[in-house]
Amino acid sequence: MHAPAPKVIPPEVLLLAYRSGVFPMADSREDDEVFWVEPRKRAVFPLDGFHCSRSLAKVLKQDRYRVTVDAAFPAVIEACAQPRPEPGTEAGQSGTWISHTISASYRNLHRHGHAHSVECWAQTDDGETLVGGLYGVAFDRAFCGESMFSRADNASKVALAWLIVLMRRAGYVLLDCQFMTEHLASMGAIEVSRDEYQELLAKACDGKPLCTLPEAHGALLAAQPSSPGKLIAQSLTQTS
Repeated sequence: MHAPAPKVIPPEVLLLAYRSGVFPMADSREDDEVFWVEPRKRAVFPLDGFHCSRSLAKVLKQDRYRVTVDAAFPAVIEACAQPRPEPGTEAGQSGTWISHTISASYRNLHRHGHAHSVECWAQTDDGETLVGGLYGVAFDRAFCGESMFSRADNASKVALAWLIVLMRRAGYVLLDCQFMTEHLASMGAIEVSRDEYQELLAKACDGKPLCTLPEAHGALLAAQPSSPGKLIAQSLTQTS
């Protein structure tokens, strides 16, 4: 017997929520219900304030990972949905807020062109393997990062670095990270109030990007086909 298909939040509902400053979460992987969140404090990434460490710049320049956009969206969201240890829990206890409903809803939103993924691939004994990435929601000139994962050193950082450069090239003005973490703060994310976030969101919604993120990715590869990572590193170290 096949399991029933998960519920799907309609794309228009999701986009209206994001344009209003709220987003869905779930209590567990198997939870059919979602709740809507509007944080009092919001983490955002100034697009000219990414802290590119020397070690990360080296990884980028080496093109250690091949970076793609929208090449494996379902795989990225499933990797991000894997249970992770929760603070304060005993060993072996873990959880995720990406339920089957949320996963299905963002895969559907991706098919409508409003959810994107950035993937990092590495050569292994089994061939090219997905080792890191992130996904989020794109609308107007805003990108709301939802989650990221890493199975190799610096893979998620590389994905974020590429995202920021692609956003700048595409004319985006807001990268929303939702909740602040030490990891995000170390790379340059800042925390703003709900009112400040609404102002940033209004500015982002008042205009259209120059191109889509996949188009910006294609243009970057065309400009620097032999070593695109060097272009990413140069773009970040010149402004950080």
